Amino acid sequence: MATFAVSGATLGVARPASAGGGLLRSGSERRGGVDLPSLLLRKKDSSRAVLSRAASPGKVLVPDGESDDLAATPAQPEELQIPEDIEEQTAEVNMTGGTAEKLQYSEPTQGIVETITDGVTKGVKELVVGEKPRVVPKPGDGQKIYEIDPTLKDFRSHLDYRYSEYKRIRAAIDQHEGGLEAFSRGYEKLGFTRSAEGITYREWAPGAHSAALVGDFNNWNPNADTMTRDDYGVWEIFLPNNADGSPAIPHGSRVKIRMDTPSGVKDSISAWIKFSVQAPGEIPFNGIYYDPPEEEKYVFQHPQPKRPESLRIYESHIGMSSPEPKINSYANFRDEVLPRIKRLGYNAVQIMAIQEHSYYASFGYHVTNFFAPSSRFGTPEDLKSLIDRAHELGLLVLMDIVHSHSSNNTLDGLNGFDGTDTHYFHGGPRGHHWMWDSRLFNYGSWEVLRFLLSNARWWLEEYKFDGFRFDGVTSMMYTHHGLQMTFTGNYGEYFGFATDVDAVVYLMLVNDLIHGLYPDAVSIGEDVSGMPTFCIPVPDGGVGFDYRLHMAVADKWIELLKQSDESWKMGDIVHTLTNRRWLEKCVTYAESHDQALVGDKTIAFWLMDKDMYDFMALDRPSTPRIDRGIALHKMIRLVTMGLGGEGYLNFMGNEFGHPEWIDFPRGPQTLPTGKVLPGNNNSYDKCRRRFDLGDADFLRYRGMQEFDQAMQHLEEKYGFMTSEHQYVSRKHEEDKVIIFERGDLVFVFNFHWSNSFFDYRVGCSKPGKYKVALDSDDALFGGFSRLDHDVDYFTTEHPHDNRPRSFLVYTPSRTAVVYALTE
Repeated sequence: MATFAVSGATLGVARPASAGGGLLRSGSERRGGVDLPSLLLRKKDSSRAVLSRAASPGKVLVPDGESDDLAATPAQPEELQIPEDIEEQTAEVNMTGGTAEKLQYSEPTQGIVETITDGVTKGVKELVVGEKPRVVPKPGDGQKIYEIDPTLKDFRSHLDYRYSEYKRIRAAIDQHEGGLEAFSRGYEKLGFTRSAEGITYREWAPGAHSAALVGDFNNWNPNADTMTRDDYGVWEIFLPNNADGSPAIPHGSRVKIRMDTPSGVKDSISAWIKFSVQAPGEIPFNGIYYDPPEEEKYVFQHPQPKRPESLRIYESHIGMSSPEPKINSYANFRDEVLPRIKRLGYNAVQIMAIQEHSYYASFGYHVTNFFAPSSRFGTPEDLKSLIDRAHELGLLVLMDIVHSHSSNNTLDGLNGFDGTDTHYFHGGPRGHHWMWDSRLFNYGSWEVLRFLLSNARWWLEEYKFDGFRFDGVTSMMYTHHGLQMTFTGNYGEYFGFATDVDAVVYLMLVNDLIHGLYPDAVSIGEDVSGMPTFCIPVPDGGVGFDYRLHMAVADKWIELLKQSDESWKMGDIVHTLTNRRWLEKCVTYAESHDQALVGDKTIAFWLMDKDMYDFMALDRPSTPRIDRGIALHKMIRLVTMGLGGEGYLNFMGNEFGHPEWIDFPRGPQTLPTGKVLPGNNNSYDKCRRRFDLGDADFLRYRGMQEFDQAMQHLEEKYGFMTSEHQYVSRKHEEDKVIIFERGDLVFVFNFHWSNSFFDYRVGCSKPGKYKVALDSDDALFGGFSRLDHDVDYFTTEHPHDNRPRSFLVYTPSRTAVVYALTE
């Protein structure tokens, strides 16, 4: 019995096939990470894609000869190519040891469209007994976008063509696959599926000449379990149960598919594998047949929370969530970090790096196994336990999902899976992201649509995630991927030659699926381009996201932090925070994980730099740099939350001004040019979160953490981020003052470095008594307590700053004060 060490679990691998079933214990009470090195394999790129119709020619936008803008002139849409010779055919399938059954072909499209009945799924078009039917609503007319934004009428040809393509694909899926609900359950047909009689394994690999299932269960003998291929490139094998009724492949066994391909003989991990691990001393990961006994399967105990009106998201990474220099576990995050997130006042946790990735330092963005949760942190059951605990605490759990690209790895990823360059990806340069060194999906391929839609469905269904943050959406929507491109807001930049309509249609489909089957699920898109209609519902003609990440805000703060305080323009700050599209919601943030990576700095480190090493203890005198840094750190975060959007995000640790940067463990790397990049001796020192700093009552970090907590609870109480009433009444460049209203709150920011103002008149709309609801200068928050919180502020009928009423306040320098209407 060979044993693999996995965080929070022991994975026993049985060999040979006659041995008893492998054992995978949940181990949810164990703590700590796994001390296994993880290296990224760089191989030549090869893959293969299947197109069910002409791809790029029908998607190109051509310039209108009578206009300066790029007009979207659609080509004639082509019908899905249905092989005439297989309409209404049936094919016998010999399932050794089981019952010979039939696969029904009914006008199939390119790919797999058979309805399979094997005693477990009862057919992908049939519902599980007792399950409430879920149906994705039919498409709308896609015309409401022109009411919302009449300017879009100038680009109607493009937008109408985009919507017609979406409707065409939806109609084809409805006709040939039984609808999106059935189409998105590809994991019930492909990969490993279990029935009462045995195990069926199917894999789409049209480029392969032959295939065999190999693994510990058959001593890796390529002649023992050869597979058969159907007309659509799907390889299949059925393994009947052993004589004693046990499965032919023990739970926890290593498995791969061995194929003779145009690129030679290769072993690959199933594209649909549910778990994979890296053995000690090995570089590539191994696919694991994951089917634990019923008594070891985690059973969810708590209902999923309803979607809140406003999202306050705590962005996190499981592996680096420990104060100790190690890879943390799902179990430890569940027990130690989730209660912290709840206490801080956030209502959602967004988890990065869930999908398996062989290179730890990729931050989880170079995915190798799309259906497998990362084994570095524990088992799938441990992840389910984490999510269930979050739901018990009332926290939504959002997954940072990567459908914008895939790892370049050929041994344990999708790249060159069947020995061709165009399997799941575009061929040639279009299939390679030159900056990310990764492969780019062909969203015009039928089977790619099945794979990605099923992947989104899998995480929502199997693990009970409450939604997604889609990574790299700008890269998906444009053939230039947003690289070396400055978006000015000209609509021709969004609806021109560079728009990848196939990718946009995929985003419409996946949002259709998410919102149709899981109405409370949240969909957030990482888009820096400002694509119009991005957050408009699909039936109205939009792309369908609930929120766009307001990425320009963080860039603006870094830009300002490189300047002197005197150079800060109040109007510029307000414009950046409020520059978002009408009726399209945004999640804003002052900084995310991006700003904390090596080569950059957190806001706190930009502000206080090396003084953080020596002057953060309360028993030592502060410095002007520390005082300035702590004050501005609080103000920046509050004004961002107050004006920046309908949701707010913070990367873990930044709430208390986490020092330094993030640097994953890495060794030296030799570039193709021969240049050697030094590593960090595979150190975890900068790949952890020092929560102990924020908790220490003898350090100044504690005050910043207390302020962030008070800020979250203020939003929970007043719901100001989603208030319909928002009015900016003052942007005074000389005073360096910003004043605005949201709901029944009045926010007063004094960014001046030295000037405090007595009897400063503040305009407001509602009459009555106001009191201090939040004061960044409170001693609890590391301030100087220059305000008396017992003072009542009564309005007078004195118009000011275009407001009908006003009241007088004292506004100290570098402070942010929120006044709440009490009577």
